[in-house]
Amino acid sequence: MTTAEDLANRFVKVSQEILTGSRNELYFDMHYLGLALSSLSFVASTDIDSFGTDGRSLVVHPKALADLFEKNRRLVNRVYLHEVYHCLFRHIFKPVRHSKTLWMLACDMAVEFLIDDGHFRSTRIAHSQYRSRLRAELEKRTPVLNAECIYRQLVLMAPDRGEAARMKAEFSVDDHSLWPSLNPANPNSPLPPAALKLRNKWDDISKKTQTQMESFSTEMSQKDSDFLEQTKVENRKKYDYRSFLRKFAALREEMHVDPDTFDYVLYTFGLSHYGNMPLIEPQEFREVKKIDEFVIVIDVSMSVTGALVHAFLEETYSILSESESYLHKVNIRILQCDEKVLSDEKITSQKDLKTYMEHFELNGQGGTDFRPAFDYVADLIRKKEFRNLRGLLYFTDGKGIYPKKKPPYETAFIFCEESADDRQVPPWAMKLILPREDIEQEKDALLDSAFVWPKDQL
Repeated sequence: MTTAEDLANRFVKVSQEILTGSRNELYFDMHYLGLALSSLSFVASTDIDSFGTDGRSLVVHPKALADLFEKNRRLVNRVYLHEVYHCLFRHIFKPVRHSKTLWMLACDMAVEFLIDDGHFRSTRIAHSQYRSRLRAELEKRTPVLNAECIYRQLVLMAPDRGEAARMKAEFSVDDHSLWPSLNPANPNSPLPPAALKLRNKWDDISKKTQTQMESFSTEMSQKDSDFLEQTKVENRKKYDYRSFLRKFAALREEMHVDPDTFDYVLYTFGLSHYGNMPLIEPQEFREVKKIDEFVIVIDVSMSVTGALVHAFLEETYSILSESESYLHKVNIRILQCDEKVLSDEKITSQKDLKTYMEHFELNGQGGTDFRPAFDYVADLIRKKEFRNLRGLLYFTDGKGIYPKKKPPYETAFIFCEESADDRQVPPWAMKLILPREDIEQEKDALLDSAFVWPKDQL
């Protein structure tokens, strides 16, 4: 007589056989995913309704898996790959955005579009016209279909509950409740140590996957290239823009009492033994690092939006306004340039920078040539407009003609993540890839007011 335990064990065994077969089929088409595919153990559980992952295991409901396999084994392959992509792109570890529903949708849409792009035999299925239309609309709005870009556009599109439900039915195939980033008690709390260790593991797997794909790039087809490009974007180093800007600070003396050099023992000893005569007085100067001279060049070609440039300048202004990094008198030039230098604004104080921000307008909208800006700055140096130019920041999408010779100051090309093309940056220049949400700070108040749902759940 078959007991309930025997039946449960049989379901577990069948589930493992199905998933093992699915992993083998995926590996046959995408051998570069071997490490990622084998990094998830198989767990059959009735605690979830369908499929999910916590970064360690691929958790499946035995009946849901059996039903999907009976319907179409390629659907099982897609679910397996769906979970692996969530881990490779670290969706499961990223902070949940204000709209949990739209953020989860964006993560699902990002991986589903990537699976669609593969056109591999193991995952190829027919798609609905609705999916094709929605993708076409998103591609008009953003150059990269990663989770962050899709989320931003979904918020701006402001789907109602009915439309969001339709999107969920189309793209959501798994249960996200196991994600380490979902903390019901405090959604914005940092990841616990165990989750951080797991995220580091997937960071390493993703970088090794990228390295393997690049090592065999001559064998890659167009099917693989989209996945590789998104992997590169995800694996780019993210920098603290504030720390980066401070690299251009110079060591200066300023009039200020320096408490670090003041010795209270000697001071009180002199007062007690010699009357009103301290043995030491506090220094009137201290050495600090301040930003005094540098150039900001804004690429005003058609591929760089005014809103993004304005957000970049706002972030730069907030950093420069800090008393610890900003001299009272500065010499900053803000240039706008496409194929030629179109404007030059001299900034000598916080007031000048604030006024410039209040009346900021983009000129140009032509092609991009980086050389005229460097020639212009060289001319300013010859005219003694700069005494000690610390560096030049060039905010751009990277598509243009670069100078061949290194200038006599530090240079950094700053890119917005989703439109960055940093392949042609000269080796003598620094490059900084800033996630768009870091520049814009996501404009939470504006974006989140684009729709109102009393309870942000479907």
